[in-house]
Amino acid sequence: YMSAGTGVRHSEHNLSDSPLRFIQMWFNTRSRGIKPEYGSYASDILGEERLNRWVHLVSDNLRNDVRTPIKLNQDINLYVSELEEEKEISFKVDAGRMAYLLQIEGQASYDLIISSAMDLQVKLANDGFAITYKPNININVPSWSIWNNMIFGFTQEPAAIVISKKAFKVDDFPRTRQELISKLRENPARFKGKMGTYDLRQSGLGYLFATQDARATETYWRLTEVMGQLETNLYCCSSDMIDDVVSGNIDIAYNVLGSYANNHPLREKYNVIYPADMTTVMSRSMILPIGSSNERSAKLFIDHVLQTVYGANANNELYNSNLNSFEENTLNRIGLGPGLMVFLDQFKKQKFLKEWESAILQAD
Repeated sequence: YMSAGTGVRHSEHNLSDSPLRFIQMWFNTRSRGIKPEYGSYASDILGEERLNRWVHLVSDNLRNDVRTPIKLNQDINLYVSELEEEKEISFKVDAGRMAYLLQIEGQASYDLIISSAMDLQVKLANDGFAITYKPNININVPSWSIWNNMIFGFTQEPAAIVISKKAFKVDDFPRTRQELISKLRENPARFKGKMGTYDLRQSGLGYLFATQDARATETYWRLTEVMGQLETNLYCCSSDMIDDVVSGNIDIAYNVLGSYANNHPLREKYNVIYPADMTTVMSRSMILPIGSSNERSAKLFIDHVLQTVYGANANNELYNSNLNSFEENTLNRIGLGPGLMVFLDQFKKQKFLKEWESAILQAD
């Protein structure tokens, strides 16, 4: 492996008589001008360690809590496994994170792809990796939850502000972004280092929420600048933010996934605020991938989920019917469609992250 950094001169040769096959992966570093680095590691020395289990091979060099043979200048984790026939292992993808599976040998098929990464689901479908299917159901599905009969949203999950009950008086909680800005400006010493939000460089969901907020209201950038002045803590995941509110490490967490906040075992320690000026709402979605080996069952499953969520006896836990009491013009629903791919463009993404870093990392 190598890190090109400020520049390297590199060449590769196959010194054996047999053909060489390998996977070459490139990752953008978190910053430019880093020191070049070379190294090597043969994962086959793991032997039985990787048999039917995941072995952590690569991690971020900023993480001191994880030891891996290879460290990179990016928030990347690579795992390797060798799976015996008829064996199975699972991998948990934390909220706001994304995963990519590369199968080098053997055969496998995937009947359905379910993800909270709405923008990446749209890209998969737009790039021709999804089967078109018109659900066999006799109900109306909201227009924001379906695109081209290829992607089907089945939850509505709002982004929330999680506030410790110790931070404010019962009747003094901020209800809008502007009220939150005012509270923070009035008490900078009180809230310095006591706020948390997503690190957009690490969290795909955080980046999605932020870009949608920024498109919908200019208040997002004013709030981000105030958070930067207060040395706000940055997180990869909603669960980590909520845990720190519960423990008292922070008092306020912004843009937390509401479904996580409402189901925490210590929910009584904080309030969950859906901003009255505008509440951003995302949806987990399903696509039927090209090459599904059990297409019929996958279609039946899509029908079942949509019927369960949007039918007469709707599943409130999935659909969050509490949002039905909101004024529709206060809900910033993230609709499925090609508009979600705008900020996947690398130039636009780099520009957005640069502006965000300028606002949130003022103390640096």
